[in-house]
Amino acid sequence: MAERKARVERDTLETQITVEINLDGTGKAHFDTGVPFLEHMMDQIARHGLVDLNIVAKGDLHIDDHHTVEDIGITLGQAFKQAVGDKKGIRRYGHAYVPLDEALSRVVIDLSGRPGLIMDVPYTRGAVGGFDVDLFEEFFHGFVNHSMVSLHIDNLRGKNTHHQIETVFKAFGRALRMAIEMDERMAGITPSTKGAL
Repeated sequence: MAERKARVERDTLETQITVEINLDGTGKAHFDTGVPFLEHMMDQIARHGLVDLNIVAKGDLHIDDHHTVEDIGITLGQAFKQAVGDKKGIRRYGHAYVPLDEALSRVVIDLSGRPGLIMDVPYTRGAVGGFDVDLFEEFFHGFVNHSMVSLHIDNLRGKNTHHQIETVFKAFGRALRMAIEMDERMAGITPSTKGAL
């Protein structure tokens, strides 16, 4: 099987970002983005998705976190799309329910080749440690629009905003891991009646 790795760089007037990804990794992660709470959440993707991630970003944080968070999502999506390749032999679909104390989230993903995000997370607070939680939707929009996946994210319950978000990212990692797994019964086959994804 070919290595499922990618390195993508994004350089704009607002951000300079490098993402390296290995879909067949062990969950190793290194982040240098200037946005600690986002890094904590991306670590959940790596560890629960068993993907290796190395993300370095310099952005206009003196304005706010918006451009950096969104552009990391975009660049991660581009790297993921490149690494997953032609999708032959993968499971394609993934889903996960993840609890954390009182919080519970469900994430369902389809590596369909069609971008779409449905996200329903009723945050109980607007910020965690100064981080604007609305930016997570920008992160996931960036990811789906450039990875070409359909993604449904639902926080089913939760009172602690940190817990709500962490269950989303853990479930996202788990769902991603399931979707990119190789299915020995689908060896060499594209998982679509169209014959292409």
